[in-house]
Amino acid sequence: MQVQKKRKPYDDINITPMVDLTFVLLVIFILMTTASIEGIRINLPKASSSQSMASPTTKAITVDSRGQIYLDTYPVTPAELEQELRIQKSITPDLPVVIRGDRVSQYGKIMEALDACGRAGITQIGLVSERPRGS
Repeated sequence: MQVQKKRKPYDDINITPMVDLTFVLLVIFILMTTASIEGIRINLPKASSSQSMASPTTKAITVDSRGQIYLDTYPVTPAELEQELRIQKSITPDLPVVIRGDRVSQYGKIMEALDACGRAGITQIGLVSERPRGS
């Protein structure tokens, strides 16, 4: 004859999976908040009001004070910019692009970036400025 042991009900809750989930979410939060594009220092012009156009697939074009054009943080020529935008547009048809121009940058260089966007078929273009004081 076999003796059956009585199963004892659990008196406590195992919180190890919840702690693991918390740490994973914390790591994801830290990575996402530090992943913004801040590689090129420029002085943005001020605007009276601003509206955010940021999304995970947004491409940033930056024109620094010397007139150098960057796609995200990589220096490019206008031809390279257009080519890369065409590639990204084929991957993401509704690709949004933001243009960041230093307040002393040459207007012609910003127009070159805008023209490259137009030739690549980009229709969602935003111009970045500093937030007004008090916002």
